[in-house]
Amino acid sequence: MEQIRNFSIIAHIDHGKSTLADRMLEVTGTVPERKMRDQVLDKMDLERERGITIKMQPVRMQWTSGGEHYVLNLIDTPGHIDFSYEVSRALKAVEGVVLLVDATQGVQAQTLSVLTLAREQNLVVIPVLSKVDSPLARVDDIRAELALLLDIDESTILSCSGKTGEGVPELLDTIVQTVPPPRDGDNALRALIFDFQYSDHRGIVLFVRIFDGALKKGEKLKFAAAGEQFTALEIGVLTPDEEQRSALRAGEIGYIITGIKKPGIVGVGDTVLDLRSQASPLSGYMEPRPVIWASVYPESQDDLALLRQSLERLRLMDSSLSYEEESSGIMGRGFRCGFLGMLHMEIITERLRREFDLELIVTLPTTVYEVIRKDGSIDTVYTPNRFPNDGEAAGVREEWVLANILVPGEYLGGIIQLLHDHEAVVSSTDTMPDGRTQLLAEMPLREMMRNFFDKLKNVSSGFASLSYEQIGKRDADVTRLDILIAEELAPAFSRIVARRRVEEEGREMVAKLKDLLPKQLFVVKIQAKTQGRIIAGEKLSAMRKDVTGYLYGGDVTRKKKLLEKQKRGKKKALARGKVHIPHEVFMKVMRSD
Repeated sequence: MEQIRNFSIIAHIDHGKSTLADRMLEVTGTVPERKMRDQVLDKMDLERERGITIKMQPVRMQWTSGGEHYVLNLIDTPGHIDFSYEVSRALKAVEGVVLLVDATQGVQAQTLSVLTLAREQNLVVIPVLSKVDSPLARVDDIRAELALLLDIDESTILSCSGKTGEGVPELLDTIVQTVPPPRDGDNALRALIFDFQYSDHRGIVLFVRIFDGALKKGEKLKFAAAGEQFTALEIGVLTPDEEQRSALRAGEIGYIITGIKKPGIVGVGDTVLDLRSQASPLSGYMEPRPVIWASVYPESQDDLALLRQSLERLRLMDSSLSYEEESSGIMGRGFRCGFLGMLHMEIITERLRREFDLELIVTLPTTVYEVIRKDGSIDTVYTPNRFPNDGEAAGVREEWVLANILVPGEYLGGIIQLLHDHEAVVSSTDTMPDGRTQLLAEMPLREMMRNFFDKLKNVSSGFASLSYEQIGKRDADVTRLDILIAEELAPAFSRIVARRRVEEEGREMVAKLKDLLPKQLFVVKIQAKTQGRIIAGEKLSAMRKDVTGYLYGGDVTRKKKLLEKQKRGKKKALARGKVHIPHEVFMKVMRSD
C-alpha cells in the first residue's frame, strides 16, 4: 500500500485533461508507442468525434521515482458541467487530484467548481499549468493568479505540456511525493462501486476501489444496499485494457465481472462485501437529480420494446439517466427521460440512434414544475402536456440556479443585458486578481436552458466561462405554449414559457417551423396557441407540380381538365391529410432553440 498512489485529473472543459493523460501513459510506458493515439482513455466514438470526455475512465500505470517503484491509479474525468456528477464519484475513490489550468485561458468557472469538490473530500491538490508550449500562453500571469486562488507560493505550481510531454515526468514525481498512500484498512472486505458498465456476454462489470480487506477471484460477494449475492467471475486492473489478477488488495482500483444481467440491482455508491460479512457499508453518493426532462418516442410504435431494452442497457452504463414510460394520444407510447443537462440529452439520444439503430422523436426539453392546485394539493409536472390551463392552478413553482460567471471587464455590459433578458438577478460582483469580473447571478433553470450558454459565449467572444448549481424552487409566472400543425396539436413542440415572452416565442416557433417543415401536397397551417387563443400563424404553401408539362399543343380544355383534377386532389388532401414531421425537424428545433 505504501507504493500506491490514487489520483484524478480535474479541470475546466478543454483545458487538456485527456491530452495530459495520454502523455502520462506514454511516459510511463503503459501504452506501447505503436498503440498510442489521441484520447486513449476515451473509448466511445462520440467522445473521440467531439473531443470531450463523457465517461470517467480508470487506468493503472507503473512509475519509478527515486529508485522506488510505484503504482499510479489515475481516474480521468469529464470537464463539461453536465458531467460534474461523474467527477464527484471519481473523487471519492482517490487521495489526491491534479488541478489543471490552461496557461492560455487561466482560472475558469468550472475550475472553481471542481476545486470546491476536491476540497470537500479533503484531497491533496497539485496545481499544474497546461499548454505552456502555446505561443498564446501567459505562464507568469496565470501562475500568479492560481497562487492567489490557492493561497500558495508560485514556485510550487508545476508547468507541463500534454502536447510535447514537457514537465510530465516531474509531475509524476510530484504525485508520488505529495499524494498520500491509501490508509491501512480493516481485514473485512469493503469495496466502493464508483462506476459500472454492461457487457452482453459478461453482464455488469463493476469498477471498484478497495478500501478494506482483499478480494479474490471466485469469491462469493454481496451488495450492501441491494442485498443481492454474486460471484466474482473475474477480477483485474485496467492498463488501460483489462488485465486479470487473482486478487485485489486494499488501496487498489480495479474491475469485477459479476455475470449479473438484470437491471436495477447494481447502484453506483453501493459497497461490495464478503458474503458473510457484517461490516458497515461505505458512505456512497447522493442520487443524481435530473435537471431537464424530455419525452423520447420511437418513430414506429413497433420499436417500443427495442427502445425500452435500449434505455435499460444505457441505464446500466450511465447511472445518471432516469426514465419512465408514458403515453401520448398523438405520439403513441414512449418514455419520459431525465438528463443532467442539454449535452447529456444530446449524447444519450445520439447513442440510442447509433448503438441501437433507433429512429426517434425527441420533444423539447423542460424542467420540473410544482403545480399547487386550488385544493392545496401539489403535483410535480415535468411535461407540458400535463401543465394546467390558465386559472386551473393556485400557483406554480420552478427550480432556480446560482450561476457563477467569469468574464473580462470589457464584456460586462453585454453580459448584464443578457442576464436581464434571461430573468437573472445579479447577487454579487467581484474583481479577480487578473482583472476579470466574477458575477454571481440567480436565475430560473428554465432560462438557463434557453440557449443561455451559447449566447454567453457569443456576447463575450468566447472569453466568459460558466458553472452553476441548483438552489431550490421559487414562484414562477409561466404558461403553456402549444403548436398546431394542420390544425392538429403537435405535443413534441409544446413548451412551458414565461408569460412575458409567450407571444414572442410563439411567433419565433411558427416562423422556424415554416422554414424547417417539408412542403406537402396541400397548404399547411402552422399556429401557436396559448390561454385558449391563437397568437401567431403562418401558412406553408403546397408543393407544386406541373401536371400539364407533358402536353404539347392540342385543345386547351385538356389542360383545364388536368388542373381541375389536381385542384380537387389538393382539396381532398387538405381535408384528410396528416403532416409527417421528419425527425431532423425535431432535432433542429431543439438545437436552435
